[in-house]
Amino acid sequence: MKKITTYLLTGLFLFAAVGLNAQASQECNIKYNLFKGDVTTKKYEQSKENLNYLMTNCPKLSVNIYKYGAKAAEKTKDTDLYKKVYEARLVNFPNKGAAKAHSDYATFLSKNNLASDAEIFNILEKAYKISPQDMGVKNIFKYFKGIVGKYKDSNPQKVFDTYDDVMESVEVKLDDYNKKIGKLIAKDSLGTIDSKGKKLLKAYTINSKALGLVEGGLDADISAIATCERLIPIYTRDFEANKTNGVWLRRGVSRMYNKGCQTDPLFEKMAKAYADVTQSADAFNFVAGVLERNGDKSGAASMRKKAFDLETDPLKKARLKLREAQGTRNKSRARALAYEALKYNPNMGKAYLYIASLYAKSANSCGNDEFEKRMVYVAALNKAQRAQRVDPGCGAGRYIKSYRSNIPSKKLIFTKGVAAGSTHRIGCWIGETVRVPKS
Repeated sequence: MKKITTYLLTGLFLFAAVGLNAQASQECNIKYNLFKGDVTTKKYEQSKENLNYLMTNCPKLSVNIYKYGAKAAEKTKDTDLYKKVYEARLVNFPNKGAAKAHSDYATFLSKNNLASDAEIFNILEKAYKISPQDMGVKNIFKYFKGIVGKYKDSNPQKVFDTYDDVMESVEVKLDDYNKKIGKLIAKDSLGTIDSKGKKLLKAYTINSKALGLVEGGLDADISAIATCERLIPIYTRDFEANKTNGVWLRRGVSRMYNKGCQTDPLFEKMAKAYADVTQSADAFNFVAGVLERNGDKSGAASMRKKAFDLETDPLKKARLKLREAQGTRNKSRARALAYEALKYNPNMGKAYLYIASLYAKSANSCGNDEFEKRMVYVAALNKAQRAQRVDPGCGAGRYIKSYRSNIPSKKLIFTKGVAAGSTHRIGCWIGETVRVPKS
């Protein structure tokens, strides 16, 4: 009888515990929905009571508690609450969006002057180590600036490695936006885009432009450090230790190529090692350039074909074609290759910018007078504007500004005796018809 009574009492206690847990769970869900509703309707101050309840009683219910909580704290400029939300999130959801959480917290501290540059850098470093791709655009740039300031003299390789990591992350993001923008532009041109699509197109365009500015800023920062005079001794010193390291070779060869160090024997040595180790399309394409510089045009053409056939990603195929175009001296052939790149990636702004640059360089040789020469800049401007439309992150802004400053003025158009808005045929190798500017 005693045993039966014990079992009955135990069962009652368990039933009561389950009931209490269910009740607590239900209360948590009610509080969460009320909290979420307050934040989404911008009742930030009102939302705090339920936020504090959730963090105390149901801290692991949803990571959105902390996402919405950070927003409420930011909007009410509640520093203590933001810190509490940030720290609680990392305790309860250490593997869900931690990089973005660090990045957002750094932004909050910076915006409100609540921490030193060193403290903010340390937070950004935590974000960077987890996932550079999830950091805010400005914070990616800020982190790299911190790395440059800290290591440019003592450890330039650290700067190069960080630059490569960041640029690869930026490139992934830009490629993603490029694909999304391309699809939405196609819908927009057909008139089938809805209001949600328009909002997304605007958001993707803004984010892509911001990333493009970061890319340009990073290049500007590293240009003073990554000179051939500096790169060659570093890569010569480290080559033996890294001659089978595909990532190190890829980055080193790419950097030497971009800085114009291809004439140094080390470039050929590294390019061939890169090809041997990785057997990749990218590596074979660099070797093709080496063969061409050595006078083996047939071997270079064969190697380029091998690289191109090996690559399966259309975006990377486009990059291979553009790189080939950039290494071609004949402007007409270079333009043709850039257009081939656009077949694989119609939204490749850099291909349009390259064509624009070819036109701009030909301005003095593709016209008989000042008006005709300046009309070449109209053709260049058209290509740069096209680049910006299809690929907001390609950095077209500065090209547009430069070309626009060189198109014919109203006075020159009047003196020439042509009508604004009329067509003009550019001769020379360009062979394009453009409109005379109206303003």
